[in-house]
Amino acid sequence: MKKRFLIALFFIVPLLATQDSSVFICKGPESKRFHSTPKCRGLSSCSTEVYKVSVSKAQELGRTPCKICYK
Repeated sequence: MKKRFLIALFFIVPLLATQDSSVFICKGPESKRFHSTPKCRGLSSCSTEVYKVSVSKAQELGRTPCKICYK
């Protein structure tokens, strides 16, 4: 029982936390990722402003998690 709880906790809690939190995106034409922090080095070559949006908005725009921020 305890093992199942820990497994569920491992998979469900990050999903719940991610759904309500904000992320950062670049609105440049080549942008494909969203970032957990505006200081991520993945945003260093952003050709436009960095915007704070919800995770759902970032996903709606076709963005996927940054491989640096979300290892």
